[in-house]
Amino acid sequence: MTRAPRKADLPVKACARCGRPFTWRKKWARDWANVKYCSDRCRTGAS
Repeated sequence: MTRAPRKADLPVKACARCGRPFTWRKKWARDWANVKYCSDRCRTGAS
């Protein structure tokens, strides 16, 4: 059985709205290229 990668080794992107860095999540594995926002709050534009 293989080990999971360390969090420091996962890809990182900057949020398109707030600019904060966020890390890859398993739930985004299929769609990582299209993920632009760090959270639902940033995605919906709430302040």
